[in-house]
Amino acid sequence: MRLLGTKKLSIYLRDLLIKNQFSLVEHSFIQIKPLSVQIRITNENLIFTSQNAVKIAFSNSKIKPLLEGKKYFCVGEKTKCILEENGQKVTKKAQNSAELAHFLEKNYKNEAFSFLCGKRRRLEIESFFYSNNSNSEVIEIYDTLLTPKTFNSKFDGILFFSPSAVLSFFQTNLWSPKAHGFCIGKTTASALENYTKNFSIAKEPNEMEVFLSIYNYYKTTV
Repeated sequence: MRLLGTKKLSIYLRDLLIKNQFSLVEHSFIQIKPLSVQIRITNENLIFTSQNAVKIAFSNSKIKPLLEGKKYFCVGEKTKCILEENGQKVTKKAQNSAELAHFLEKNYKNEAFSFLCGKRRRLEIESFFYSNNSNSEVIEIYDTLLTPKTFNSKFDGILFFSPSAVLSFFQTNLWSPKAHGFCIGKTTASALENYTKNFSIAKEPNEMEVFLSIYNYYKTTV
C-alpha cells in the first residue's frame, strides 16, 4: 500500500510503516513560523493547545522566564510531555480544545487564563473566555503557513496530523475515490470531513495509534 504523510514523519513511525510493507512519500504541507512579538503574561493559568506553541515559547529567551511557576492546562499527550520536559507540571490534559473548554467551564469558571497559541486555531477556548467575561488573554506567538504540493500519482492512504495540513493538501489536490484518510485526532478529522467521509481516526492522538489505525484498516480490507 502506498501512503502519503502530510508532514515529515518521525523515524519511529516511518520505520514501523516500512517494516510492515507500506511504501511512503512525505511532504510537509505546513510550515511553522515564530512571530517576533513583545509579550506580557498577566495570568497565573496558562493554556497550550499545540506542541508548536510550547516549543516556541520555551525556546524564546524573552518568553521562557515568564513561564516559570505557572499552572498549566493543555491539549494532547505530546504537548503535556514537552511541558514536563521543560520542568513544568500540567494540571489538566485534554484530548481536544472542546474537552478542555468544557473542563475549564466546569472547574475554573471564575479564573483568568493566558492562552499562548498560533494565528490558526479553533475557537472553543476563546468562546469560554468570552462567555465568562474574564480577564483572560490570547497571545499569538506563531503562524502556520500553508505549503501545498501537487501530487499527480494516487495514494492508497493519506496521513493527516492537523486541520491546516488538510486545508493545504486540498488547495492543489483532489481526493481519489479509492483513497482512505488517517487522522491523528477528532479536530483534524472534522476538517477532513469537509472533503470526504472515507477516513479513520486514531483512538488516541499519538503516533502508535496512528500506525495501528493504518495497520488495522488494511488488515481487514485487503
